[in-house]
Amino acid sequence: MKTALFSPYTVKGVTLKNRIVMSPMCMYSSHNEDGKIEDWHMTHYVSRAVGQVGLIMVEATAVQPQGRISPQDLGIWSNDHVARLQELTRQLKSHGAKTAIQLAHAGRKAMLEGTIYAPSALAFNEKMKTPVEMSQADITETIEAFVAGARRAKEAGFDIIELHGAHGYLINEFLSPLSNKREDNYGGSTENRYRFLREVIDAVQVVWDGPLFVRVSANDYHPEGLTAEDYVTYAAWMKEQGVDLIDVSSGAVVPARIEAYPGYQVGFAETIKAGAGIDTGAVGLITSGLQAEEILRNERADLIFVARELLRDPYWPRTAAKELGVEIEAPKQYDRGW
Repeated sequence: MKTALFSPYTVKGVTLKNRIVMSPMCMYSSHNEDGKIEDWHMTHYVSRAVGQVGLIMVEATAVQPQGRISPQDLGIWSNDHVARLQELTRQLKSHGAKTAIQLAHAGRKAMLEGTIYAPSALAFNEKMKTPVEMSQADITETIEAFVAGARRAKEAGFDIIELHGAHGYLINEFLSPLSNKREDNYGGSTENRYRFLREVIDAVQVVWDGPLFVRVSANDYHPEGLTAEDYVTYAAWMKEQGVDLIDVSSGAVVPARIEAYPGYQVGFAETIKAGAGIDTGAVGLITSGLQAEEILRNERADLIFVARELLRDPYWPRTAAKELGVEIEAPKQYDRGW
């Protein structure tokens, strides 16, 4: 039986063996607070490659020390990070997976000692620290940090880069009118709020010519916030700039009550895909092969990002294949039990 989920996907010369992506999920496990890959990360990611996930995306990796969500986040702000990342990509590729890394900056949601930065001096909530509004110099320095992170990602051997523009972190904070109250060229109009992301994309592409994804939060769940229709405009601009795929999540730019149910974000991916004519990834309570197959067959998205289900089942591709009645190749070491 031919399935969409287990069909290859090619972008800029990089071919994934199936449409299953391990969604980036923070492990908060760099215990020396130096941002380096530890043994836990090796076990965690490589086991999913053995499990036949087509694309493994490494969790949000900070481009600056003050861009970490927590002191235990991974980092890519130093050349010292490259060696362990190289070893990780080598191991992942040896099991047939393609590799991606999510470059990130936490903005006002950084839970760190010292000064934190954001588009505007607005705290996320009453329990969080109030950030310093970024100056033009701060913005320029941060864009340069994304570029340096992309250069190091290339040196480390990653196939794909994703920019983290979702979940209330720095890029998302610039995009949303709920968190961006600036009165200069980076605030106000839709085009001005997009300017920071535009400049990051342009700058990164000077050093990176491989596939480029962007994760977005396509619904702010607030009457004065952004919706998927607003992100059609942003996605069209990203497509013009050469972005290859929009990874469509939602929420977390401001505190909000979100009613989560199976596939609750898929409609946002479908809206952006149809409206902007760009490939999308669907994520959020996608737990079964049948569910994933429906999304792909009906062209609601192009890739399936699996998060918590891959925490529960490192061999979820096998589980999904059995549900769909297809056979996928086993690692030869596991052939007798596959």
